[in-house]
Amino acid sequence: MSQTYDIAVIGGGPAGYVAAIRGAKEGKRVALIEADHLGGTCLNRGCIPSKTLLHQAGILDQIRNAASWGIETGEVTFSLEKMLNRKNQVIATLRTGIAGLLKAGKIDLVQGFGEVNPDKSISVQAADGLRTVVKASSIILATGSTPSVPPIPGLAQVPYFTSDTIFDVEQVPRSIAILGGGFIGVEFACIFASLGSKVTVLEMADRLIPQEDKDAASSLSKSLRKKGVTIGTGLKVTSIANGETGIVIHAQDTKGNTEAIPADALLVAVGRKPNLSAVANLSVEMNGPFVQVNEYLETSIPGIYAAGDIIGGWQLAHVASAEGQAAAINAAGGKQKGNMKAVPRCIYTSPEISSVGLSEEEAKAQGYAVKTTIYSHAGNGKAMASDENSGFTKLIAEETYGEVLGVVMVGPHVTEMISTGTAFLSLEATVDDVANMIYPHPTVSESFMEAAAKWLGKGIHA
Repeated sequence: MSQTYDIAVIGGGPAGYVAAIRGAKEGKRVALIEADHLGGTCLNRGCIPSKTLLHQAGILDQIRNAASWGIETGEVTFSLEKMLNRKNQVIATLRTGIAGLLKAGKIDLVQGFGEVNPDKSISVQAADGLRTVVKASSIILATGSTPSVPPIPGLAQVPYFTSDTIFDVEQVPRSIAILGGGFIGVEFACIFASLGSKVTVLEMADRLIPQEDKDAASSLSKSLRKKGVTIGTGLKVTSIANGETGIVIHAQDTKGNTEAIPADALLVAVGRKPNLSAVANLSVEMNGPFVQVNEYLETSIPGIYAAGDIIGGWQLAHVASAEGQAAAINAAGGKQKGNMKAVPRCIYTSPEISSVGLSEEEAKAQGYAVKTTIYSHAGNGKAMASDENSGFTKLIAEETYGEVLGVVMVGPHVTEMISTGTAFLSLEATVDDVANMIYPHPTVSESFMEAAAKWLGKGIHA
């Protein structure tokens, strides 16, 4: 059986389903090929389930802290089963919403594994064995990524979770070791610490979230330690084995000293690798492990585009969606470049961390004369009222003309506020622009104005 379309999209995650909908809005006949559930990793095994559990874990923390605010409760208990059921309900609702959008756009959903052939036809293998051939004028690859599992001696012989399987956990482990202190690792450290596990995070770099601001990493480390999390940085895991009472992780520090870390459970969260299953039969040019694309997101094969985790860069759902839209416009005959100048990055720990633009180190490395300022939330009225005033807002700007180059925020709800910083960068705002805006009071967002005024030497509360 063969079907022909204007655009065929392989992968129904944030890049793929957005690309399919945008292609349909461009007036094209579109097919979306997906082997599993709609929504991809983000909806089913990543962003949405983890944020649901992080919200629930945060509520537990608030209840425990409430006594110091004059609100007293009895013993706090929770049901992991009910928490996971709630997570599943959220996922199911959002899946249904995506399916409705595809139906409204008259997009054909083809269930099965899609693989592009050398003649640019697509073979789709359904779960029941039925084979379908899809043909299209343009193809968009949006197959995403899968957890990367390092070749650590002994790892294959012990039970371990990845970020894809951790939501299948049946009970809260007494102790859990997390390999990797990046975005994924620190978020799960927060979740399990709030649920009562003894958490150990092992990171090879000299600090947590090594791709982010050093001041933010320091603040996060302090907060995690306060929650009882053990942090081991500068550690290389040399081997893993089954011990008498659980798993034993052997690690070595930069000086050659070794230690053995016991744990009841193990989460491997060292990063993700691109899913290249759809291009196994293609001679497509690569950029390291990723599919190479030009500024219009077209691969080395004319008419085949790619978006999302498969092309590397920031492996974030909102980046994938932006790339998916651009790829769809170009697949429909347009000419839109991918714009990654102002990409917000969010970490949903407690406290939250968000950033956009260049870090201080990156700005200096690119040759900018950089001036930075940090405004502590210790004096922010809203943060104090919420008992969440340990964070800060950091402004990174070019010293001569004051162009805003980057923003880093640590504190309550900063993942919601970073869009303001994104607007500053997108509009090429100066520090004067930031300082002269009127912000509502009392809000944590006032810290933008305070940081900018401090940068100019005209601070009122700094």
